[in-house]
Amino acid sequence: MYSDNTLTPKEAVRLCALGILSGNPLTYGELAQSVRHFVDRIQGPSLDVLGTSVELLKYEGLVDVIEKGGDHETLQVTEKGKSELHALLTANIRASESDLNKLIEALKFRFLHLLDCEDQHQQTELLVERTEMELARHIDLRQHFQGDSGFLLQWLDRDITELEARLDWLEKFRDTLSAN
Repeated sequence: MYSDNTLTPKEAVRLCALGILSGNPLTYGELAQSVRHFVDRIQGPSLDVLGTSVELLKYEGLVDVIEKGGDHETLQVTEKGKSELHALLTANIRASESDLNKLIEALKFRFLHLLDCEDQHQQTELLVERTEMELARHIDLRQHFQGDSGFLLQWLDRDITELEARLDWLEKFRDTLSAN
């Protein structure tokens, strides 16, 4: 992890792999294909995220082979892997918008159900706060360039509208979690 307790690209892929395996055992090939499919669809193909090896997960004791078969060995997440999954799933997200943050946010929503209610609420609150900060930065920038004659204000207005809609959705989602 980075020093601010946020995930590196390889840890995001590790989160994805462990989360997928927490649902049910898969073969090495199925796991690799599932991770690649999800990551590529959210963030696009990236060499940064292809570095996590299933072999490394096995070596670290995060996954076990439950059925031998060469390339078709079946894997499952271990208790140590579940603990690692929890740590990765509850990590912070950097305040800035990036492809990596989009991937991490998608992974949080994909595997949020694996956390207990308190952790689900904390992670949702983290996403709300992050969006509030991003919105505040955009509004501040818009105010600073209020008299600008270029097209920046139009672009900022579009971004602000999107951020307000995301914040509204996240707050409603958080409230549904609190009601349960």
